[in-house]
Amino acid sequence: MITAVFDLDGTIADTICDLGDAVNYGLEKLGCPTHDYTAYKQMVGNGAKKLCERALPEDKKDKAAELHKLFKAYYSEHYLDKTRLYDGMKETLEKLQNSGVVLAVATNKPEDVAREIVEELLPDIDFIKVLGGVDYRPTKPDIAILVEIFAALPDVENRVYMIGDSNVDVQTAKNAGIECIGCAWGFRGRAELEAEGADCIAEKPEDIANIILK
Repeated sequence: MITAVFDLDGTIADTICDLGDAVNYGLEKLGCPTHDYTAYKQMVGNGAKKLCERALPEDKKDKAAELHKLFKAYYSEHYLDKTRLYDGMKETLEKLQNSGVVLAVATNKPEDVAREIVEELLPDIDFIKVLGGVDYRPTKPDIAILVEIFAALPDVENRVYMIGDSNVDVQTAKNAGIECIGCAWGFRGRAELEAEGADCIAEKPEDIANIILK
């Protein structure tokens, strides 16, 4: 059996504009400077709370909880304004699914929103689990999210891949003792993935299926 566990932001979908807009909305409400989308690519990856903390100026870090509350309120209504699947991702997931690969999503994005995005953008893909950031489970690179996915899998010999675009995903895979496919089109780029030690680098979504089904 083969299992492919996908990150969401910067891997399956380009979510950076909606994330950035939500944080900027909160920053404006708090009277803080905003950031462009490129800057946000370096802030995401460790969950919404950490994103909000990173976006604040050094002298306003005590506003992190307030910013997170504003972010959640805005993002819950605007998470699909600009978010789109990466070209070729839907076809890649369909190919893997049709080849018998078990699919799952493990993201640090808030779990409720992650599930809504996946259901909206990929209604025909059958993920065994779509898990995200929740208060009771530590975020990646902790392996708790993968352990929960593994518990839902049949007790048979299984080759598992973690597929993501950042050092967090590579670290998660290493911590779990599984292979990692880095996505060069994502928010962090090839250099970070190579430096962190990804087992393979995919230049485009189609490469993922070629690597897994080789």
